Amino acid sequence: MTNRTKAMKLGACIGLLLASGMATAQAKEDTGVWNGMKAPLTTPWTSKVSPGNALPEYPRPQLARPSLEHPRWMNLNGLWEFAATDGRTEPSFGHPLKDKVLVPYPIESVLSGIQKHADFMVYRRTVDIPSDFTAHGQHVMLNFGAVAQEATVYVNGKQVARHTDGYTSFAADITAALKPKGPQEIVVAVHAPVDGANVMVGKQRLKPEGIFYTAASGIWQSVWLEPVAATSLAQLDFTATPSLDAFTVTAKTQGDANDATLRVTAYADGKAVGEASGPAGKPMRLAIAQPRLWSPTDPFLYTFKATLEKGGQRDEVTSYAGMRTVALANVGGVNRIVLNGKPTFLLATLDQGYWPDGLHTAPTDEALKFDIQKTKDFGFNTIRKHIKVEPARWYYWADRLGLMVWQDMPALPNGRNDKLSDADKARFRTDVSAIVEQLKGETSIIGWIPFNEGWGQWSIPAAAELAKQIKQLDPSRLVNARSGLNCCDTKGDPHAGDVYDVHDYQGPGLPSPDATRASMDGEHGGLTLNVPGHVWPNSAINPYGAVKDATALTDGYVANTAVLRDKGPAKGMSGAVYTQITDVEGEHNGLYTYDRKVEKMDEAKVRAINEATIRAFEAR
Repeated sequence: MTNRTKAMKLGACIGLLLASGMATAQAKEDTGVWNGMKAPLTTPWTSKVSPGNALPEYPRPQLARPSLEHPRWMNLNGLWEFAATDGRTEPSFGHPLKDKVLVPYPIESVLSGIQKHADFMVYRRTVDIPSDFTAHGQHVMLNFGAVAQEATVYVNGKQVARHTDGYTSFAADITAALKPKGPQEIVVAVHAPVDGANVMVGKQRLKPEGIFYTAASGIWQSVWLEPVAATSLAQLDFTATPSLDAFTVTAKTQGDANDATLRVTAYADGKAVGEASGPAGKPMRLAIAQPRLWSPTDPFLYTFKATLEKGGQRDEVTSYAGMRTVALANVGGVNRIVLNGKPTFLLATLDQGYWPDGLHTAPTDEALKFDIQKTKDFGFNTIRKHIKVEPARWYYWADRLGLMVWQDMPALPNGRNDKLSDADKARFRTDVSAIVEQLKGETSIIGWIPFNEGWGQWSIPAAAELAKQIKQLDPSRLVNARSGLNCCDTKGDPHAGDVYDVHDYQGPGLPSPDATRASMDGEHGGLTLNVPGHVWPNSAINPYGAVKDATALTDGYVANTAVLRDKGPAKGMSGAVYTQITDVEGEHNGLYTYDRKVEKMDEAKVRAINEATIRAFEAR
């Protein structure tokens, strides 16, 4: 981010002094952690986490059996046995491990009960699987939301899965590995090199500083079991047609789907409004009677019941989606982003998805929803999900609450662009495709960002290459080939994608669209206010844009956004991203403190200027 490196060095000593001065205030705070460990900083939800209440919600709202309200599944979140290892020996089976870890919190987090990093680790637990899970020829699926970075999974000593992407989900059919009765042993061996390898790592660092934060390794999203038919649905995607009167339905299946039939019924407020059926392996058109469109002002979601039938067996699931399109259009002689055919200004916050108690993992579902709800309350209509992929329930809340989402790809470690091998580049391309394929059914996501400020971008043409790759996978959304083309690594305009994007601290930047792209300020703002007692300990505070109190912070935001409101429409811009919704470790430029306990700006004033800004752009 522009000017951050110099500011970081300038603020290091200041930050350490401020942090040490706040230590006394923090020490008085009740840690409220289930394991009795001292939390560096607690949130309002820290004390609600326990081994018996670790993210108990069904983790995959877009594919629930038989419904999200009444899912049939077994939650494996909770205490697992754990051991850090040397990585040179194969895991042993049938033997307990010496430590305990609370899944699904990263091992570096206080909520995990470990609170330190290991490059190699092993998880173990045993589980009694209900007999009805395997009745009538059903299969048992073992599902992982995400494991960082490389995971090898064993059931009763048999390898059932190997996954090498730390940000995407995976599953294994473990039926053949199950014993006829008794406890079943699950062992997960993990390698988490963090910034020791050229893999997607985002903001994680083993030595966090400034704009880089504490690593988040191991199992960091929910783990669960569920019974399925021998031929079952693995994913359902609903994409609105350009005519906005139908969905294109595509399905991915598990098992032999030859001659399988898929039937899908759409419901609006409980009333059937459309139905389609056909071969499971082919896209279907699902027409909708009297369509109601999804937007931030009316985030209406259709629900779906889908049945996959083959040979007398049925797999029944529920899903949901909103009817909406996003595209570029010539409006008044310039390229603008249009939502459902109407010019729309995407006013966003930067959202990094970090938590002082759970790091990459929000302590509870209520906490996960909080940041999205507050973004909405402040009058923003968009979130830039910054260099991280979230659990499925995060997108569920964005879909339901009505926030558009720019989805970043987690970056490779920065500063190594000239050292990336062909294998590194190929793995990044593969991981990008996997993320797009996993998330392209989410209504809230309106665009993809493969590179941020050139981090991990091995050449200028690489951004154009990835933009083309993503567009081929998902032509229904926008692609911002490179956010911050004026900063910082491998600088330069790739002349690709749908968006021309600059970063401008304090800004706002006011870029104009060009002949083929809309324009936006991908990052600006960053006004800093430290709130004693609510600061990550021992962090080197970045002092750029520092203000003296909450009044000055609010006034600064309003003045900054007023420039955008008054000068941006004439430029024909389509969006801007303010940094950021909450403080994160050494960055104290949030609308909220890192612990989510102090609202640092006047919400009513921020909402008023935000709504006025959106209206000003959409009136042109």
